[in-house]
Formats: sequence, C-alpha cells, structure tokens
Amino acid sequence: MLIEANGISINYELDGPDDAPVLVFSNSLATSLAMWKDQVERLKDRYRILRYDNRGHGSTPVTDGPYTIGLLAQDVLGLLDALGIDKVSFCGLSKGGMVGQWLGMNASDRLNKLVVSNTACYFPDKEMWRERIDMATNDGIPAIAEASIKRWFTPGYLERADTKSTIDFARAFIHETNREGYLSSSVAIRDMDFRDELNKVDVPTLVIIGEKDPATIPEYGELIAASIPGAKTFVVPDAAHLSNIEQPDIYTEALVEFLEA
Repeated sequence: MLIEANGISINYELDGPDDAPVLVFSNSLATSLAMWKDQVERLKDRYRILRYDNRGHGSTPVTDGPYTIGLLAQDVLGLLDALGIDKVSFCGLSKGGMVGQWLGMNASDRLNKLVVSNTACYFPDKEMWRERIDMATNDGIPAIAEASIKRWFTPGYLERADTKSTIDFARAFIHETNREGYLSSSVAIRDMDFRDELNKVDVPTLVIIGEKDPATIPEYGELIAASIPGAKTFVVPDAAHLSNIEQPDIYTEALVEFLEA
C-alpha cells in the first residue's frame, strides 16, 4: 500500500495482530521489503510488523537525489506519523541499519529497542563506493548484480543445491531496483559518518554481525557497539551480508531474545 509521508508516497505492508507491539524492518541497498519474508513468517503471530520500501526501491517511487541517511530516516518518522504509530522497535540491515543509527541518535523517544544489523557507521574506503556508483551509472544495475550476490551470501551457501531459488529471489531485488534510487542511496552511504555521534543513542541496542560478511566486516559492527552506551552484539555464524536470509532461524531467535529480554 502507498501512503503519503514526508512529502513522498511510501509503499508499506503491515502484518500481525493490531494490538501487538510494533516492529519495523528496514531494508538494505538494492532490495525491497520482501527481504524480510522469513522474519514475517516467524514473527507475525507475536508482533505487528511494519515493512516499507525505501525511496527509489521496491514500489516506493524514486525522487531527485542524492539522498542522505538523515532524509531516509525522516521517511521512517513520516511513515510512523502517517500511520499514527508512536513508538516502535526497529531492526535495520545494512542501509537500514544506518537509518536505525540516525534514529537512535536523533529520535530515541520514538524507539523501544534498536537493532542494527550487518552495517557500518562509516566507510573509510570511498573509492570502493565511487567504483560501484560509476559502474551502475555507466553500465546499469545488471552490471552490479553478481558482485552484490557474492557479498550477500557465503561461498558455501552459493554452492548449495537447495539455495538456488533463494539466490534467484535475492538477485531479482537488484535487477528490479531503480538505478537513480540505487545511485542516490549509494551517495548517502558513501558520505555517512556517525562515529562521533553514536554516544547519543539512548535506547537499548543490539548490533548483529555476520561472521563472514565482506561488505560490512565484523570490525564495523564492533565499532558501532563500542560507541553506543550499553550496546550488545550477536554474531550470526556462517553468514555473509544478508544474514537474515542466509541464517533465518538463528537471526530471528537472536532478535526475539533481545526484544523480549
């Protein structure tokens, strides 16, 4: 469904009992809200689950860029206001985790608990992002697909016979992403630097780390956890960047344990 929020139309879905605690899931770059389907299946009986597509992704229209992480976070607050939701627990992966950090620093009063997953607060290698932006600009979104898949999943997962449909499902995210939405969001990620502000986060926080994540390496998650007062960490074993898809049971169990502690 589309709803007007923060000056744009945002596509969202709500699942679960109307009176259950609200849990928001926020997506990574070049994905849609469908990336959380495993978590929805496991949690829809105990949470009111709100998923949404970031601007320029999924069914949320692209807007003029470039974007900032702050702008993407304001979209979340606008969505909550439009839906009449006051406080939520928030779980964001990669770009979604960056949005979560911004919310923790600037809108802790809207959060019950915060989970930031497979993410970073700063990327020291700007050239890496320039190369990705140049490739998508010059050759289109299909050019980045296979390199992205190799970051999203471990080699062992990619080689298994029983994971082909899941990998194809994830690959389709990339091919369906609007190029301008990808580019504008990539600039937001490239230019983000929260290192000096994370101590402002005033909400219980869990940092989830993929043991074998080559995109947001474990050291990035450890830096976030060390910078947020009282933050906890959980390492998803044998998982790369999309750890919620590669290890859905372990990931979801860790999430629930934290939310219900």
